Amino acid sequence: MDNYESWPGPFLAVLLAYLIGSLSFAVIVSRLMNLNDPRSYGSGNPGATNVLRSGNKVAAALTLLLDALKAYVPLWCVQTYGADWGLNGGTVAAVALAAFLGHVFPVFFKFKGGKGVATAIGASFGIHPILGVATGLTWLTIAYFFRYSSLAALVAAVFTPVYYLLCDGMAWRSEPSVALALALMAALLLWRHGANISRLVRGTEPRIGKKN
Repeated sequence: MDNYESWPGPFLAVLLAYLIGSLSFAVIVSRLMNLNDPRSYGSGNPGATNVLRSGNKVAAALTLLLDALKAYVPLWCVQTYGADWGLNGGTVAAVALAAFLGHVFPVFFKFKGGKGVATAIGASFGIHPILGVATGLTWLTIAYFFRYSSLAALVAAVFTPVYYLLCDGMAWRSEPSVALALALMAALLLWRHGANISRLVRGTEPRIGKKN
């Protein structure tokens, strides 16, 4: 059974994960590199794909990496030191979801954040490296062949919880709480991509690398 007497540990881990997730690196990196605010051009989304539309590939790559790390690092800490800190089994799921929610609804940026693609991929790596590789390769494959970042994100989001459940007993032991967290992230990603889905259907969705 989970040790509910150690509730301050899980609570602090989830709170820190949310606060770290609330760091909008698309905005921060753009400011540090004297670029326009990513919320002022393109799709208006503070994410790596929109930063790429500025023409600065280094800024986009940094944004992608940092947005992924802000989920991966808290999860790595929980996975590595959780037993010492008295964290229960459900903390991994809660931390993953908290970091993702921080990106989507950042307290430091008036709760107006990005769509969470890189952060979700970082979370999948934090849960298990093989899951992260599977999710990342799914995104890369769809993005390479179809050149739509949004389509790649949608497919990867849907398949991540499927991969997690299918590999139960092979690469890891699936936990219901983690599966639920991945499913919730997938649902939120689909919701956040509502406008992209409409544009994909109409054939007006901009392709990767297109500035406008």
